Amino acid sequence: MKIGLIGLNKTGKTTLFRLLTGKEDSGISGGKAAVNIGTCFVPDERIDFLSKLYNPKKTTYAKIDLVDVAGFSATAGTGGSAERFLSDARSCDALVHVLRVFESDNAAFDLENSDPSFDLEAVETEMLFADLEMIEKRIGRIRQGKKITGEHEAEIALLQRCFEKLENGEPMRSVELTETERIAIRGFSFLTEKPRLAVANLGENQLADSAWENSDSGAKLQALCGKLSIPLISLCVDIELEISRLPQSDRKDFMADIGIAKPGVEILAGAIYGLLGHISFLTVGEDEVRAWTIEKGTAARKAAGKIHSDIERGFIRAEVVKYADILELGAMSKVKEKGLFRLEGKEYTVADGDIINFRFNV
Repeated sequence: MKIGLIGLNKTGKTTLFRLLTGKEDSGISGGKAAVNIGTCFVPDERIDFLSKLYNPKKTTYAKIDLVDVAGFSATAGTGGSAERFLSDARSCDALVHVLRVFESDNAAFDLENSDPSFDLEAVETEMLFADLEMIEKRIGRIRQGKKITGEHEAEIALLQRCFEKLENGEPMRSVELTETERIAIRGFSFLTEKPRLAVANLGENQLADSAWENSDSGAKLQALCGKLSIPLISLCVDIELEISRLPQSDRKDFMADIGIAKPGVEILAGAIYGLLGHISFLTVGEDEVRAWTIEKGTAARKAAGKIHSDIERGFIRAEVVKYADILELGAMSKVKEKGLFRLEGKEYTVADGDIINFRFNV
């Protein structure tokens, strides 16, 4: 899955990319590159604990692939930069929209109105128009064809239903579709259909006592995100980047001093997981402790295939331990003594944090 970071210019989007990936050089300068790609390793205290317990040769966290889409300018009008922005955003599976709340003497707002709600609406509107245009072009091509089949008629009817929603200002995410219909339009990669998350990028002075969230501007943005069904989280990206550069031993004290309970990377990664409906199961041993990302509701046999297709094909059973049990008891042997070690079949629904050892025969 590719997660695209999008937003107007000067919102702190690329700073967030650096925070998440650890890449100090954005790779985007002078318009020479449209996107920069990196990997975010998802912080997980469960993996931290299990690594201390097993002292493995290798520790592997879950990861998220990120794309830093070149900033969109609301004042540049249509043209190459706008088309490039839309094309790059369309290639992503989900989008994280970075909204500027902080103020800076060194960076002017891209819009005269500095309300982040206007930023959100500007980009959402651009994407909505792009989806409308795509539908119009597709219907036009079908009708210009020499022969219109029953399949074409069905496609036109479906697209017209989507068009009506978009014309009313509603994103494709709001269109009720059957699974067959969803598959039929998958190839269009509609921008307003992609799962969306908004990040309000705060200034340091806005962190205390939820000052911005309780302001008129904050309330307006929360209401707009609710209307558009876009989850919203708040971070001070500059401060989070500063924290990430501190020695591990100093981070907790620094966070406590400024009132941050959990690192922003962890908050954002959790929000992205929730957005995509993802969970992690864990594998442990002296060789490796590892988190594996799967969709919520995945059966044990299919989850085994995440490790290797041979394990899925030759699946016998899953030996399952709940993370909470090993955390409480401190050792796998004690978990077994308490009878908390379970054997599950191929249809068992894997839960977040399950520690699993798959038995298989090929």
